[in-house]
Amino acid sequence: MSVPDSTLSGGPESSVPAEAPETKRPSRGRSAAVIVCLVLAALLTTPAAIAYWGQRTLNDTTRYVNTVGPLVDSPEVQNAIATKVTDTIQDQVDIEALLNDVFAGVITDRPRLQRLVGPLSGAINSLIDRQVREFIASDAFADLWTAANTRAQQTLQRVLKGDQTGAVSLQGDQIVLDVSQVIDQVKQRLVDRGLTILQNVPIPDVDRQIVLVEAPQVKQLRTIYAFANPVAQWLIVVVAALYLLALVLSRRRPRTTVIIGALLAGNALLIALALTIGRQLFIDALSGTTFGPASAVFYDQLLSYLERGRQVFFRLGLVIIVIGWFAGPNKSGTAVRSAIRDGLEGIGGALADGPVGSAGRWVAVNARWLRVAIGFLGAVVLLWGNNISTSRLFWSLALVALLLIVVQVLVGAGRAATTSRPVPPAEAEAVPGTAN
Repeated sequence: MSVPDSTLSGGPESSVPAEAPETKRPSRGRSAAVIVCLVLAALLTTPAAIAYWGQRTLNDTTRYVNTVGPLVDSPEVQNAIATKVTDTIQDQVDIEALLNDVFAGVITDRPRLQRLVGPLSGAINSLIDRQVREFIASDAFADLWTAANTRAQQTLQRVLKGDQTGAVSLQGDQIVLDVSQVIDQVKQRLVDRGLTILQNVPIPDVDRQIVLVEAPQVKQLRTIYAFANPVAQWLIVVVAALYLLALVLSRRRPRTTVIIGALLAGNALLIALALTIGRQLFIDALSGTTFGPASAVFYDQLLSYLERGRQVFFRLGLVIIVIGWFAGPNKSGTAVRSAIRDGLEGIGGALADGPVGSAGRWVAVNARWLRVAIGFLGAVVLLWGNNISTSRLFWSLALVALLLIVVQVLVGAGRAATTSRPVPPAEAEAVPGTAN
Protein backbone atom coordinates (compact mmCIF):
# COMPACT_ATOMS: atom_id res chain seq x y z
CA MET A 1 0.00 0.00 0.00
CA SER A 2 1.47 3.26 -1.14
CA VAL A 3 1.42 6.43 0.85
CA PRO A 4 -0.36 9.19 -1.07
CA ASP A 5 1.66 12.22 -1.95
CA SER A 6 0.08 15.23 -0.30
CA THR A 7 1.33 17.52 -3.01
CA LEU A 8 -0.66 15.70 -5.61
CA SER A 9 -3.87 15.48 -3.63
CA GLY A 10 -4.15 19.18 -3.15
CA GLY A 11 -2.84 19.02 0.40
CA PRO A 12 -0.49 21.54 1.77
CA GLU A 13 2.89 21.52 0.19
CA SER A 14 5.40 19.84 2.41
CA SER A 15 8.44 21.81 3.34
CA VAL A 16 11.87 20.48 4.14
CA PRO A 17 12.19 20.51 7.94
CA ALA A 18 14.83 22.83 9.27
CA GLU A 19 17.75 21.16 10.98
CA ALA A 20 17.51 21.39 14.75
CA PRO A 21 20.47 23.10 16.34
CA GLU A 22 22.92 20.63 17.75
CA THR A 23 23.14 20.42 21.49
CA LYS A 24 26.38 22.01 22.62
CA ARG A 25 28.57 19.25 23.95
CA PRO A 26 31.57 19.72 26.18
CA SER A 27 34.75 20.04 24.18
CA ARG A 28 36.64 16.76 24.19
CA GLY A 29 39.90 18.67 23.86
CA ARG A 30 39.07 20.78 26.88
CA SER A 31 38.16 17.74 28.97
CA ALA A 32 41.33 15.97 27.86
CA ALA A 33 43.38 19.04 28.85
CA VAL A 34 41.83 18.99 32.33
CA ILE A 35 42.70 15.30 32.73
CA VAL A 36 46.26 15.84 31.50
CA CYS A 37 46.77 18.76 33.89
CA LEU A 38 45.46 16.78 36.85
CA VAL A 39 47.53 13.70 36.04
CA LEU A 40 50.73 15.71 35.60
CA ALA A 41 50.07 17.69 38.77
CA ALA A 42 49.37 14.50 40.75
CA LEU A 43 52.60 12.88 39.54
CA LEU A 44 54.74 15.97 40.19
CA THR A 45 53.36 17.11 43.55
CA THR A 46 55.49 14.83 45.75
CA PRO A 47 58.75 15.31 43.76
CA ALA A 48 58.11 19.06 43.67
CA ALA A 49 57.58 19.27 47.44
CA ILE A 50 60.74 17.28 48.23
CA ALA A 51 62.80 19.15 45.64
CA TYR A 52 61.60 22.52 46.94
CA TRP A 53 62.42 21.54 50.53
CA GLY A 54 65.89 20.39 49.50
CA GLN A 55 66.56 23.48 47.43
CA ARG A 56 65.46 25.84 50.21
CA THR A 57 67.15 23.96 53.06
CA LEU A 58 70.48 23.24 51.40
CA ASN A 59 70.88 26.52 49.50
CA ASP A 60 69.52 28.93 52.12
CA THR A 61 72.05 29.37 54.94
CA THR A 62 69.52 30.91 57.33
CA ARG A 63 66.97 28.14 56.73
CA TYR A 64 69.63 25.44 57.19
CA VAL A 65 70.99 26.92 60.43
CA ASN A 66 67.46 27.40 61.79
CA THR A 67 66.75 23.76 60.94
CA VAL A 68 69.78 22.11 62.55
CA GLY A 69 70.38 24.74 65.25
CA PRO A 70 68.01 23.11 67.80
CA LEU A 71 70.05 19.89 67.58
CA VAL A 72 72.59 21.45 69.94
CA ASP A 73 70.04 20.93 72.75
CA SER A 74 69.37 17.31 71.84
CA PRO A 75 70.71 14.89 74.48
CA GLU A 76 71.35 12.28 71.77
CA VAL A 77 73.44 14.66 69.67
CA GLN A 78 75.30 15.99 72.70
CA ASN A 79 76.06 12.45 73.82
CA ALA A 80 77.29 11.41 70.35
CA ILE A 81 79.68 14.37 70.11
CA ALA A 82 80.82 14.01 73.73
CA THR A 83 81.53 10.31 73.23
CA LYS A 84 83.54 11.01 70.09
CA VAL A 85 85.62 13.78 71.70
CA THR A 86 86.20 11.87 74.96
CA ASP A 87 87.20 8.66 73.18
CA THR A 88 89.54 10.61 70.90
CA ILE A 89 91.39 12.23 73.80
CA GLN A 90 91.56 9.05 75.88
CA ASP A 91 92.78 7.00 72.93
CA GLN A 92 95.71 9.36 72.50
CA VAL A 93 96.55 9.61 76.20
CA ASP A 94 97.05 6.41 78.19
CA ILE A 95 96.47 7.88 81.62
CA GLU A 96 97.33 4.68 83.48
CA ALA A 97 100.65 4.31 81.65
CA LEU A 98 101.52 7.93 82.40
CA LEU A 99 100.80 7.45 86.11
CA ASN A 100 102.93 4.31 86.22
CA ASP A 101 105.75 6.24 84.60
CA VAL A 102 105.39 9.21 86.96
CA PHE A 103 105.29 7.03 90.09
CA ALA A 104 107.79 4.43 88.89
CA GLY A 105 110.40 5.11 91.56
CA VAL A 106 107.88 5.57 94.33
CA ILE A 107 106.02 2.38 93.45
CA THR A 108 109.29 0.45 93.53
CA ASP A 109 109.90 1.59 97.09
CA ARG A 110 106.27 1.29 98.13
CA PRO A 111 104.56 -1.42 96.01
CA ARG A 112 101.22 -0.82 97.69
CA LEU A 113 100.95 2.52 95.85
CA GLN A 114 100.41 0.51 92.65
CA ARG A 115 96.88 -0.01 93.87
CA LEU A 116 96.20 3.74 93.55
CA VAL A 117 97.11 3.92 89.85
CA GLY A 118 93.83 2.39 88.68
CA PRO A 119 91.52 4.62 90.76
CA LEU A 120 93.54 7.72 89.88
CA SER A 121 93.40 6.81 86.19
CA GLY A 122 89.63 6.35 86.39
CA ALA A 123 89.23 9.66 88.22
CA ILE A 124 91.22 11.52 85.56
CA ASN A 125 89.27 9.88 82.73
CA SER A 126 86.03 10.82 84.52
CA LEU A 127 87.31 14.39 84.77
CA ILE A 128 87.97 14.43 81.03
CA ASP A 129 84.50 13.09 80.28
CA ARG A 130 82.88 15.57 82.68
CA GLN A 131 84.73 18.54 81.20
CA VAL A 132 83.79 17.46 77.68
CA ARG A 133 80.11 17.21 78.55
CA GLU A 134 80.11 20.49 80.46
CA PHE A 135 81.61 22.25 77.46
CA ILE A 136 79.13 20.68 75.03
CA ALA A 137 76.25 21.80 77.28
CA SER A 138 77.61 25.36 77.49
CA ASP A 139 76.67 28.49 75.55
CA ALA A 140 80.17 28.53 74.08
CA PHE A 141 79.51 25.23 72.33
CA ALA A 142 76.09 26.48 71.16
CA ASP A 143 77.81 29.43 69.49
CA LEU A 144 80.42 27.09 68.04
CA TRP A 145 77.65 24.79 66.78
CA THR A 146 75.89 27.67 64.99
CA ALA A 147 79.14 28.86 63.42
CA ALA A 148 80.12 25.32 62.42
CA ASN A 149 76.76 24.64 60.80
CA THR A 150 76.88 27.94 58.95
CA ARG A 151 80.13 26.79 57.40
CA ALA A 152 78.74 23.26 57.00
CA GLN A 153 75.84 24.51 54.88
CA GLN A 154 78.25 26.26 52.57
CA THR A 155 80.66 23.34 52.39
CA LEU A 156 77.84 20.82 51.91
CA GLN A 157 77.09 22.51 48.62
CA ARG A 158 80.75 22.21 47.74
CA VAL A 159 80.60 18.50 48.52
CA LEU A 160 77.77 18.10 46.04
CA LYS A 161 79.77 20.10 43.54
CA GLY A 162 82.91 18.02 44.13
CA ASP A 163 84.87 20.35 46.43
CA GLN A 164 86.61 18.40 49.24
CA THR A 165 87.20 21.24 51.74
CA GLY A 166 85.20 22.47 54.73
CA ALA A 167 83.74 21.21 58.01
CA VAL A 168 81.57 18.72 56.16
CA SER A 169 83.46 16.97 53.38
CA LEU A 170 83.74 13.75 51.45
CA GLN A 171 86.50 11.35 52.44
CA GLY A 172 86.55 8.30 50.20
CA ASP A 173 83.00 6.93 50.33
CA GLN A 174 82.00 8.75 53.51
CA ILE A 175 80.54 12.16 54.32
CA VAL A 176 82.22 13.32 57.55
CA LEU A 177 81.84 16.13 60.09
CA ASP A 178 85.09 17.72 61.31
CA VAL A 179 85.08 18.29 65.11
CA SER A 180 88.63 19.62 65.37
CA GLN A 181 87.55 22.87 67.02
CA VAL A 182 85.60 21.05 69.72
CA ILE A 183 88.57 18.79 70.54
CA ASP A 184 90.99 21.72 70.66
CA GLN A 185 88.77 23.76 72.97
CA VAL A 186 88.15 20.84 75.31
CA LYS A 187 91.89 20.12 75.49
CA GLN A 188 92.52 23.74 76.40
CA ARG A 189 89.89 23.63 79.17
CA LEU A 190 91.54 20.51 80.63
CA VAL A 191 95.00 22.07 80.44
CA ASP A 192 93.68 25.16 82.22
CA ARG A 193 92.45 22.89 85.01
CA GLY A 194 95.87 21.34 85.55
CA LEU A 195 96.00 18.41 83.11
CA THR A 196 99.09 19.78 81.33
CA ILE A 197 99.94 16.30 80.09
CA LEU A 198 97.32 16.85 77.36
CA GLN A 199 98.83 20.06 76.05
CA ASN A 200 101.14 18.52 73.46
CA VAL A 201 99.18 15.37 72.72
CA PRO A 202 98.72 15.08 68.92
CA ILE A 203 95.28 14.12 67.66
CA PRO A 204 95.35 12.37 64.23
CA ASP A 205 93.07 13.84 61.57
CA VAL A 206 91.10 10.61 61.31
CA ASP A 207 90.10 10.95 64.97
CA ARG A 208 88.83 14.49 64.42
CA GLN A 209 85.98 13.37 62.18
CA ILE A 210 82.52 11.89 62.71
CA VAL A 211 81.16 9.79 59.85
CA LEU A 212 77.71 11.10 58.93
CA VAL A 213 76.80 9.06 55.87
CA GLU A 214 78.34 6.15 54.00
CA ALA A 215 77.92 7.48 50.48
CA PRO A 216 79.17 5.20 47.70
CA GLN A 217 76.63 6.84 45.36
CA VAL A 218 77.88 10.39 45.91
CA LYS A 219 78.69 10.80 42.23
CA GLN A 220 75.08 10.01 41.40
CA LEU A 221 73.92 12.47 44.05
CA ARG A 222 76.09 15.15 42.49
CA THR A 223 74.58 14.47 39.08
CA ILE A 224 71.06 14.69 40.52
CA TYR A 225 71.93 17.90 42.36
CA ALA A 226 73.41 19.51 39.25
CA PHE A 227 70.25 18.71 37.27
CA ALA A 228 67.60 19.24 39.94
CA ASN A 229 68.87 22.36 41.70
CA PRO A 230 68.03 24.83 38.90
CA VAL A 231 64.49 23.49 38.42
CA ALA A 232 63.60 22.64 42.04
CA GLN A 233 62.65 26.21 42.89
CA TRP A 234 60.13 26.46 40.05
CA LEU A 235 58.78 22.93 39.89
CA ILE A 236 56.31 23.55 42.70
CA VAL A 237 55.11 26.69 40.87
CA VAL A 238 54.52 24.59 37.76
CA VAL A 239 52.48 22.11 39.82
CA ALA A 240 50.35 24.91 41.27
CA ALA A 241 49.81 26.29 37.77
CA LEU A 242 48.69 22.86 36.53
CA TYR A 243 46.11 22.60 39.31
CA LEU A 244 44.88 26.12 38.59
CA LEU A 245 44.71 25.51 34.83
CA ALA A 246 42.71 22.32 35.38
CA LEU A 247 40.24 24.25 37.54
CA VAL A 248 39.90 27.07 34.99
CA LEU A 249 39.36 24.71 32.05
CA SER A 250 36.94 22.44 33.88
CA ARG A 251 33.20 22.72 33.17
CA ARG A 252 32.42 21.02 36.48
CA ARG A 253 34.55 23.06 38.80
CA PRO A 254 33.11 21.82 42.12
CA ARG A 255 33.92 18.24 41.17
CA THR A 256 37.38 19.29 39.96
CA THR A 257 37.91 21.11 43.25
CA VAL A 258 37.17 17.91 45.16
CA ILE A 259 39.61 16.00 42.93
CA ILE A 260 42.35 18.58 43.53
CA GLY A 261 41.81 18.38 47.28
CA ALA A 262 41.96 14.59 47.17
CA LEU A 263 45.18 14.69 45.14
CA LEU A 264 46.81 17.08 47.61
CA ALA A 265 45.81 14.93 50.58
CA GLY A 266 46.92 11.76 48.78
CA ASN A 267 50.32 13.23 47.95
CA ALA A 268 50.72 14.34 51.56
CA LEU A 269 50.22 10.73 52.63
CA LEU A 270 52.71 9.62 49.96
CA ILE A 271 55.30 12.07 51.33
CA ALA A 272 54.68 10.67 54.81
CA LEU A 273 55.40 7.17 53.49
CA ALA A 274 58.58 8.38 51.74
CA LEU A 275 59.76 10.09 54.93
CA THR A 276 59.16 6.94 56.95
CA ILE A 277 61.13 4.77 54.52
CA GLY A 278 63.90 7.38 54.24
CA ARG A 279 64.13 7.62 58.03
CA GLN A 280 64.73 3.90 58.39
CA LEU A 281 67.30 3.88 55.59
CA PHE A 282 69.11 6.83 57.20
CA ILE A 283 69.18 5.12 60.61
CA ASP A 284 70.47 1.92 59.01
CA ALA A 285 73.20 3.86 57.18
CA LEU A 286 74.49 5.33 60.45
CA SER A 287 74.05 2.25 62.62
CA GLY A 288 77.34 1.18 64.17
CA THR A 289 78.85 4.68 63.91
CA THR A 290 79.40 7.22 66.67
CA PHE A 291 76.50 9.27 65.36
CA GLY A 292 74.19 6.25 65.13
CA PRO A 293 72.25 6.84 68.37
CA ALA A 294 71.52 10.43 67.26
CA SER A 295 70.59 9.56 63.69
CA ALA A 296 66.81 9.53 64.27
CA VAL A 297 66.85 12.91 66.01
CA PHE A 298 69.07 14.38 63.29
CA TYR A 299 66.83 13.06 60.51
CA ASP A 300 63.62 14.28 62.12
CA GLN A 301 65.05 17.75 62.72
CA LEU A 302 66.62 18.05 59.28
CA LEU A 303 63.30 17.25 57.59
CA SER A 304 61.12 19.16 60.07
CA TYR A 305 60.15 21.83 57.50
CA LEU A 306 59.13 19.20 54.97
CA GLU A 307 57.11 17.31 57.59
CA ARG A 308 55.39 20.51 58.68
CA GLY A 309 54.58 21.39 55.09
CA ARG A 310 53.21 17.89 54.53
CA GLN A 311 50.84 18.26 57.46
CA VAL A 312 49.67 21.65 56.18
CA PHE A 313 48.96 20.39 52.68
CA PHE A 314 47.13 17.33 54.00
CA ARG A 315 44.82 19.59 55.99
CA LEU A 316 44.56 22.00 53.06
CA GLY A 317 43.53 19.10 50.81
CA LEU A 318 40.74 18.17 53.22
CA VAL A 319 39.59 21.81 53.34
CA ILE A 320 39.53 21.98 49.53
CA ILE A 321 37.45 18.80 49.42
CA VAL A 322 34.91 20.41 51.77
CA ILE A 323 34.89 23.56 49.62
CA GLY A 324 34.21 21.49 46.50
CA TRP A 325 31.37 19.68 48.26
CA PHE A 326 30.00 22.99 49.54
CA ALA A 327 30.03 24.52 46.05
CA GLY A 328 28.68 21.44 44.27
CA PRO A 329 25.16 20.63 43.06
CA ASN A 330 24.57 17.97 45.70
CA LYS A 331 21.46 18.33 47.85
CA SER A 332 23.17 18.75 51.23
CA GLY A 333 25.79 21.16 49.88
CA THR A 334 23.15 23.24 48.15
CA ALA A 335 21.03 23.38 51.31
CA VAL A 336 23.96 24.51 53.47
CA ARG A 337 25.10 27.01 50.87
CA SER A 338 21.61 28.47 50.46
CA ALA A 339 21.08 28.76 54.22
CA ILE A 340 24.37 30.59 54.74
CA ARG A 341 23.85 32.84 51.71
CA ASP A 342 20.30 33.76 52.69
CA GLY A 343 21.36 34.46 56.27
CA LEU A 344 24.28 36.71 55.28
CA GLU A 345 22.28 38.52 52.62
CA GLY A 346 19.50 39.02 55.14
CA ILE A 347 21.97 40.77 57.42
CA GLY A 348 23.10 42.87 54.46
CA GLY A 349 19.52 43.73 53.59
CA ALA A 350 19.02 45.17 57.05
CA LEU A 351 22.03 47.44 56.43
CA ALA A 352 21.00 48.50 52.93
CA ASP A 353 20.27 52.10 53.84
CA GLY A 354 23.09 54.58 53.58
CA PRO A 355 26.70 54.03 52.43
CA VAL A 356 26.55 50.26 52.99
CA GLY A 357 23.93 49.92 50.28
CA SER A 358 25.94 52.08 47.88
CA ALA A 359 29.07 50.00 48.44
CA GLY A 360 26.99 46.85 48.18
CA ARG A 361 25.81 47.70 44.65
CA TRP A 362 29.42 47.82 43.45
CA VAL A 363 30.34 44.64 45.35
CA ALA A 364 27.32 42.78 43.91
CA VAL A 365 28.49 43.58 40.37
CA ASN A 366 32.12 42.54 41.06
CA ALA A 367 31.53 39.74 43.57
CA ARG A 368 33.09 37.00 41.43
CA TRP A 369 36.42 38.76 40.96
CA LEU A 370 36.48 39.84 44.58
CA ARG A 371 36.17 36.20 45.66
CA VAL A 372 39.04 35.25 43.35
CA ALA A 373 41.17 38.04 44.81
CA ILE A 374 40.34 36.87 48.34
CA GLY A 375 41.40 33.33 47.49
CA PHE A 376 44.66 34.63 46.05
CA LEU A 377 45.24 36.72 49.19
CA GLY A 378 44.75 33.62 51.35
CA ALA A 379 47.36 31.74 49.30
CA VAL A 380 49.83 34.62 49.70
CA VAL A 381 49.32 34.69 53.47
CA LEU A 382 49.83 30.92 53.68
CA LEU A 383 53.00 30.82 51.56
CA TRP A 384 54.57 34.16 52.51
CA GLY A 385 58.16 33.75 53.66
CA ASN A 386 58.27 30.03 52.75
CA ASN A 387 57.49 29.17 56.35
CA ILE A 388 54.10 27.49 56.21
CA SER A 389 52.64 25.99 59.37
CA THR A 390 49.34 24.68 60.68
CA SER A 391 48.73 27.92 62.59
CA ARG A 392 49.35 29.96 59.46
CA LEU A 393 46.93 27.74 57.54
CA PHE A 394 44.31 28.36 60.21
CA TRP A 395 44.75 32.14 60.11
CA SER A 396 44.79 32.27 56.31
CA LEU A 397 41.53 30.26 56.19
CA ALA A 398 40.03 32.47 58.89
CA LEU A 399 40.97 35.58 56.91
CA VAL A 400 39.48 34.17 53.71
CA ALA A 401 36.26 33.13 55.49
CA LEU A 402 35.89 36.55 57.14
CA LEU A 403 36.38 38.43 53.87
CA LEU A 404 33.97 36.16 52.02
CA ILE A 405 31.38 36.78 54.73
CA VAL A 406 31.84 40.54 54.35
CA VAL A 407 31.47 40.26 50.57
CA GLN A 408 28.24 38.24 50.87
CA VAL A 409 26.79 40.69 53.39
CA LEU A 410 27.58 43.57 51.05
CA VAL A 411 26.07 41.67 48.12
CA GLY A 412 22.87 41.33 50.13
CA ALA A 413 22.94 45.04 50.98
CA GLY A 414 23.46 45.94 47.33
CA ARG A 415 20.61 43.78 46.11
CA ALA A 416 18.24 45.13 48.78
CA ALA A 417 19.21 48.70 47.95
CA THR A 418 18.59 48.10 44.24
CA THR A 419 15.20 46.47 44.87
CA SER A 420 13.97 49.14 47.26
CA ARG A 421 15.10 52.07 45.15
CA PRO A 422 12.02 54.34 44.51
CA VAL A 423 10.78 54.73 40.92
CA PRO A 424 11.02 58.35 39.66
CA PRO A 425 7.56 60.04 39.07
CA ALA A 426 8.26 60.54 35.36
CA GLU A 427 8.74 56.81 34.93
CA ALA A 428 5.56 56.05 36.95
CA GLU A 429 3.39 58.27 34.71
CA ALA A 430 4.72 56.58 31.58
CA VAL A 431 3.69 53.09 32.60
CA PRO A 432 2.20 51.45 29.45
CA GLY A 433 -1.00 49.44 29.28
CA THR A 434 -3.34 51.92 31.09
CA ALA A 435 -6.75 52.80 29.51
CA ASN A 436 -9.36 55.44 30.24
